[in-house]
This record gives sequence, structure tokens and C-alpha cells, in this order.
Amino acid sequence: MRRRVMKKAQDKGAPKWMVTYSDMVTLILVFFILLFSMSQIDEVKFEAVSESFRNRMIFDFYPSPVPMENPTENTSHEESGETSNQFETPTDLPERNDRDETAEEEDTLGALMSNVEQYLNENNLNNVVSASRTEQGVVLVLQDSILFNSGEAVILPSAEEFLNRIGTLLGDIPNDVRVEGHTDSRPMSSFRYPSNWELSGARAGSVVRYLIEENELPEQRFRIVGYGETEPLESNTSAENMSRNRRVEIVIMEDISKSPEERS
Repeated sequence: MRRRVMKKAQDKGAPKWMVTYSDMVTLILVFFILLFSMSQIDEVKFEAVSESFRNRMIFDFYPSPVPMENPTENTSHEESGETSNQFETPTDLPERNDRDETAEEEDTLGALMSNVEQYLNENNLNNVVSASRTEQGVVLVLQDSILFNSGEAVILPSAEEFLNRIGTLLGDIPNDVRVEGHTDSRPMSSFRYPSNWELSGARAGSVVRYLIEENELPEQRFRIVGYGETEPLESNTSAENMSRNRRVEIVIMEDISKSPEERS
């Protein structure tokens, strides 16, 4: 008799490794649920995010990424942005930029410079005072030879006449004024002025004191700065260059609405 061949029964269903995998996924899910349950949700931020999605303000002006069957028929005026004013550009307000502000400053500086030049011409001061225009305002440069003796800070009697005319000019305009003293590189050493710093500051102070006392100008308009030899106009290599570097500069500030700290 032939021996009957026994067929092995085939296992049906998921493979055995799937059981272990399912257990692992279940444990991971439980782990994240525990983390979520222990975390704290900021209710204010959550409500803000929910409200933004409910209002759909962010997406009203953009086409939907999901195509519609009849987009022209289903698109309302609100979704197209025709009647919405949530993000309307304020076209009625005048637009200002840095160029406009710079242009206004240029116009103000130009007018101030024109007034100063006209005043210097009418009073024959061009031979003793030079005017220039900078970002800070109009600068009047006075050489020390017409103001002081060498190494001194006492104003000469011959300089009082044109200082009075400059005081008249400053009395006609409301701008603040900064007076700067400058020297050459030759060392200064005396009992009264131990260095060029003290000499330059004393000379600027003498000019300010004279302008205030003789022209009754308010003291709060003035600032005194002594630069010593730190800001020369020319290299101190000749007597002529040194003479140019010894000077007093009267800076008529452009913007009278800002404090001196904001302008510096």
C-alpha cells in the first residue's frame, strides 16, 4: 500500500512579526498620549490660532490649491477680496520715505546757507569768515589770528566788530549753535593752558561768552567743544597749514527740533 503523504497545514493570517510590531506601535501611541496629557496648552495662543483658521483671513486673497468644479460660479466677492477691507492699503495716507526726509533737510540747509551767505556779503565778512555747508548745518570758520594772540584765549578788540555782526545773525535765527575750538599740533604748556585741549576749549568758551553777553542771546542755545589738535584741516607740515588749523568754528545746527545729543 502507498504511504499517504501528509500535507503540512499552512498558517493563515498576519505573520508573527506583525504582532510584535503592533505592540510597539501601541506602546509608542500610549507614550505620546501620556506626554500630551501632562503638557500645558496656552489657551490664549490656542484660541488665537483657532480664530485665525475660523475667519480664514489669511487665505481669503489667495486661490485655493484644490481645484473646484465651477470656480467662477462659487467664488464670492468676499473671497475674491473685492469687498473685504481687512488688509486694505491706506492709499489715502501720504507715503513718506527716507528720500523725502532727506530732501526736506536739504531744502532747509540750502535756505539757511543762502541766508548766511547773503548776510556775510552785506556786512563785508567774507574776508574774515568762511561759510560751508555740512550734514549738521552751516559752519562759519574764523581763523584764530583775527580773534586771539598766540597761546591766548582773550578776544582781541579788533575782533569785536565782526563778532557783533555774527551775534546779530544768530539773533535773527532760532537754531542752536555749537562753537568748536581747534589748534595746530605744536605742544601747548602753560600754567593756564596745560595742553591744546584746554586752549581750544577756552577759546570756544570766550567766543560763546562774548556772543551771549554782548547780544543777549539765550545760553541754552549754545554748546562748547574743544577739539585741540585732533581735527586738522591740513597736515601740520608748514606754517600756512598750521595757521589754517588754528581756528574757531561756529556750527549753526540745521534741525532745531532735536537735542544736541540726538544730532551728534
